[in-house]
Amino acid sequence: MPDYSVTFARSARKELERLSSSTAQRVIQHVERLGISPRPQGAAKLQGQKNLWRIRIGDYRMIYSIDDSTHVIDISAVRHRQDVYRNL
Repeated sequence: MPDYSVTFARSARKELERLSSSTAQRVIQHVERLGISPRPQGAAKLQGQKNLWRIRIGDYRMIYSIDDSTHVIDISAVRHRQDVYRNL
């Protein structure tokens, strides 16, 4: 299976920069794994959304979409679990 390239939305990149360094490191580890396996164990497809997935990282959630035809993963949000599902 070919590897996927991972891109960040501008807002997701800013959200990642605002996190504490330890939390940001954990998120980056999950991002690196997404390139190999875009649907890892624990990932869930969001109900009511066409192509959005989420990964739980402690109290934070990473929301992303997968394009299998071009092998691209686009991360759209990295937020605290209380705020992540608002304005999707």
